[in-house]
Amino acid sequence: MTNAATVRVLDAPRCHLGEGPLYDARHDTAWWVDILERRLFEQALAGGPARVHPLPITVSDLAVIDGERHLLSAADGLYIRTLADGRLHPHCPLEADDPGTRTNDGRVHPSGALWIGTMGLRAEPRRGAIYHVAGARVRRLFAGLTIPNGIAFSPDGATGYFVDTDEGVLRRVALDPATGMPAGEPETHYDHRGGTGGIDGAAVDAEGLIWTARFGGACLDAYAPSGHRVRTVPLPVRQPTCPTFVGRGLDRLLVTSAYEGMDAAAREADPHHGRTLLVDPGVRGLPEPAFRLAGT
Repeated sequence: MTNAATVRVLDAPRCHLGEGPLYDARHDTAWWVDILERRLFEQALAGGPARVHPLPITVSDLAVIDGERHLLSAADGLYIRTLADGRLHPHCPLEADDPGTRTNDGRVHPSGALWIGTMGLRAEPRRGAIYHVAGARVRRLFAGLTIPNGIAFSPDGATGYFVDTDEGVLRRVALDPATGMPAGEPETHYDHRGGTGGIDGAAVDAEGLIWTARFGGACLDAYAPSGHRVRTVPLPVRQPTCPTFVGRGLDRLLVTSAYEGMDAAAREADPHHGRTLLVDPGVRGLPEPAFRLAGT
C-alpha cells in the first residue's frame, strides 16, 4: 500500500552520505553524520538551521549515553563525545587493525548494548560483519556481509532485524531481551531481491512496524512483524539512507539521504539529493535506549 505523508526538507547542507540519525530527547535535538565528508549535524527540533561540526575521523552513527555525552561509531572503534566541548575520547577498538573497513549502520538494543555493522571501504563482497558491544566488550555476531544495514529491534527487545543491502533480504533473529544477544539463527523476514532499490537503515515504531529507507527507491517502506510489507511512503530524494523517530511525541521520522555515486545528470534529476527530511507518517516511535558504558 502506497500512502503519501507530509514531508519537510530541513535547513541543512546536503550530505554526500548522510547516515546514523539520532534523537536526543533531553535536548529535543536531532543529530546525524555525513560519513564521507566527516561532518556531524545538530538540529534543534524547535527550528532554525542545523549546526555543522567537523569531525577528525570517519563516523557512521551516534547513540546517547546521557545528557552530556554521545557514543560515536568510527572507522577504528567507538568514541565518547562530550557535548559541551566536542572532544572525542576513545572507548574501545573495533577492527582497528584493518584499515580497509569502516563502521556503517548501528542501533542500541533496549538492554543498552550496541549492535554495529562494519563494511569494506569500497563495499568489497563479504568484507563486513555485525558486532554486539556491551560496555567495552565486543563480540562478533554475523560475518560475511557486504553492506550491513537495517539494524533495529522489536519493542520488547526479543527480536533483532538486519539486512545485507547487497543481498536484499531483511532478516530477523530471536534475541535474549536482557542482553541483546542472539538466541537462535537468523531467518528471512522479507525478500526484496529483484525489487527497485535496496533496503537501508531502519527504525521500529511503537506497534512493532519496521520502517526502512529504500536507497535508490525514493521511499520508506513499513514491514509488519509478520514479514509483510504493509506501507510505502514516497520521498522527494532518490537515495534515502536511514530513518529515526524524533520530536517530543516521537511522531515524525527524520530521514537522511545521500548523493554518493550520482553524476551531474542524476543530481539534476533529483533536486533534493542529499537533503535531510522530516516525515509525518501518522505513527509513533519508541524512545531510543541509551548506551550503557558498564556492560556485561
